[in-house]
Amino acid sequence: MVTVRQERPAEAASRDALLDLAYGPARFTKASERLREGRRPELALVAAEGGRIVGTVRLWQVSAGPGRPALLLGPLAVAPDRRRRGIGSTLVHHALREAARRRHSAVLLVGDMSYYARFGFSGEKTGTLWLPGPLRAAAAAGVRAQARSARWRPWADQPARSARAAARSRRSGCGPRPQR
Repeated sequence: MVTVRQERPAEAASRDALLDLAYGPARFTKASERLREGRRPELALVAAEGGRIVGTVRLWQVSAGPGRPALLLGPLAVAPDRRRRGIGSTLVHHALREAARRRHSAVLLVGDMSYYARFGFSGEKTGTLWLPGPLRAAAAAGVRAQARSARWRPWADQPARSARAAARSRRSGCGPRPQR
């Protein structure tokens, strides 16, 4: 039986081995990895079967600009021999419920929208966000507002900001796309 729970410190090596298996060394070159650098996850979940870690997902505090806190979902990985059993979906649902319980109004991700749309993620409001590093053509930035009353608006809807505020946004996570 698979159970979802908080990751334990002693399981870090198992989690990293699972991520290496799922993504290979290319995982360190992804735009989302730039957002996670130097941060500790707010939430780290694992799916365990017996004593084995068969899935992992994490949530990271980031900023979508000054005064715009958000969480970044990922990476999500499931052991190859346990895929297509709903483990990834279960991990995402647990993470989103916990984000809502902690009163976060938005969860961002960089990933396959054909997979993440089922959880309410959409790239519709992320076109003006800046992301560090390369973004694969198959990946897209998405956002999920966490509550019916929560309304997540892209930066294009916001008043103009100073260059200093834009630089702070880029240092603290994603933010409005820099002017060229």
